[in-house]
Parts: sequence; C-alpha cells; structure tokens
Amino acid sequence: MCFYASAPADEQHIQRFLSANCFGDYLTRSGIDIPTRELLTLSMLVALGGCDPQVKGHVAANLHVGNDRAKLIAVLTQLLPFIGYPRTLNGLRAIDEVATS
Repeated sequence: MCFYASAPADEQHIQRFLSANCFGDYLTRSGIDIPTRELLTLSMLVALGGCDPQVKGHVAANLHVGNDRAKLIAVLTQLLPFIGYPRTLNGLRAIDEVATS
C-alpha cells in the first residue's frame, strides 16, 4: 500500500523513506517465512509501546497471512513476563478491535 499517495505533499518524502526501508530492506529478506516475520513485527511493536496504529495494522497483517487470533494471544501471553501487563493489555485491545472472535 502506498501511504505517500494520500500524505500531504510536505510529508511524502518521509512516507517514501518508510516504504523503501520497511518493504525494500526488510520484507524482501529471506530466512524466515512471512507469517513468522509478521509475528515478530507485531511482538516488537507491542513491546515498544506507543505504536497503537501500527500494532493494529500488524494484527490485520497477521490475520491476512494466516496467523489467527488464538496464535496472536499465545504470542502476547509469552511476551507478558518480558513486556509487562500494560503493554500486553494494549496488545490485547488491538487484537480485540481488529480480530473479533
């Protein structure tokens, strides 16, 4: 998806940098499959905190590549002792909003 197409003219260069970096530099790498890559991306974003729109986007991406709600909750359960309850609960809220059962 080209986010820069809808970005204001003075922000389009940042969107192009983001697309080139994330999709050109990382998504095209080999070594792990796309479902695993999406789980890792979601895990990192939830652990960072303050990335709610990106977390929701990657919940949707995980569902799109075959990782179901149960798997996403299992991943957050494993992260809990490392990232704490507030970030885990924020991740669960994103899953609840995007991946209703």
